[in-house]
Amino acid sequence: MHFTESAVVHRLPQQFFATLVQKVNQKIATGADVINLGQGNPDQPTPDNIVKAMQAAVAKPENHEYSPFSGLPALKQAVANYYHDHYQVDVDPETEVAILGGSKTGLVELPLAVMNPGEKLLLPDPGYPDYLSGTRLADVDVELVPLRASNHFLPDYDTISTKSKQAARLLYLNYPNNPTGAVATVDFFAKTVQFARDNQIGIVHDFAYGALGDHQQPLSFLQTPGAKEVGIEFSTLSKTYNMAGWRIGFAVGNPDLVAAINAIQAHLFVSVFPAVQEAAIAALTGPQDSVTELAHLYETRRHAFETAAAAIGWQATPAGGSFYSWMPVPAGYTSESFTDLLLDKVAVAVAPGKGFGSEGDQYVRIGLLTSPKRLQEACRRIGKLHLFTPHHAEGGISDDGNQR
Repeated sequence: MHFTESAVVHRLPQQFFATLVQKVNQKIATGADVINLGQGNPDQPTPDNIVKAMQAAVAKPENHEYSPFSGLPALKQAVANYYHDHYQVDVDPETEVAILGGSKTGLVELPLAVMNPGEKLLLPDPGYPDYLSGTRLADVDVELVPLRASNHFLPDYDTISTKSKQAARLLYLNYPNNPTGAVATVDFFAKTVQFARDNQIGIVHDFAYGALGDHQQPLSFLQTPGAKEVGIEFSTLSKTYNMAGWRIGFAVGNPDLVAAINAIQAHLFVSVFPAVQEAAIAALTGPQDSVTELAHLYETRRHAFETAAAAIGWQATPAGGSFYSWMPVPAGYTSESFTDLLLDKVAVAVAPGKGFGSEGDQYVRIGLLTSPKRLQEACRRIGKLHLFTPHHAEGGISDDGNQR
């Protein structure tokens, strides 16, 4: 008996990075020492206090039962307290917080919850590829909004046509940005709220890297006056607390959007394992020293990589957060051909920018998810290809990969 996939499944975009993973694994199988900078998976362990909270919570018989469909009230209160303490934003835990099995879940299901087939959604280009999954599931139209270095990788709302503004229901944003590392400003978020009001477009802010700023704490969209009236912000514990595999996150903001998320999740899920929710409470309410240390770790790695890259003539685009560096492709290459060259010739894996959208095709994304020594070694290997004009300045890289 043979079963065929539905039309909905056929509409889903191909997993662009599955091909990259396959190529990397094939290279590793040859015995090559591959430096994998193409991934976005945190490499540090979950802090001990969170692990211990989970261990204790697993042993509680009451946590073996179904969770309330919309999540534990104690977790929603912890989220509200977190926003008050970190961003000075007041949140109603009952009507303005949704608990998610990771923020990706909410970002993908939101178009299903609030849009009808044929309606328009504005997406950033480049942007997180899984945003497209939600649009295909909901069968909505997409218009890509370019993010360019000339505008600090922020959308220019003046370039969006009047027709598109009238048709659009939602706009997705993501700062600190994946893949570019760009950060939002107070002025930009203020313009965004005004843009939303003027055009009746809901704002969806993906704040996955909200704790990972260089030198300063990134802005929450909800810190902007009027933001809760026009939009919602998605956060995850994956990056902030190295809990990627735990699958826990939340959304905060407009009550109508929160209610829609809760409504669709009541049909798809029975919330998240209560013990994981208790661990999330421990993360949000416990010591935050590990978060500060983690942000500093990524800042140190960025400095090590970008200094080493500059020494071979490879200049990074400015970044203020996340754990990525957004690097230009040398003349004569696309992001895919450059990616293939690096893996084939020097066993360095990077993520081709085309996987994030056509505007990314002249860039590759570097995941700062290994030691400074390995990041420097990657630059030393790439330098041997002589694709860039090297800078013989203090702070370069010696033949053994160590920073001078």
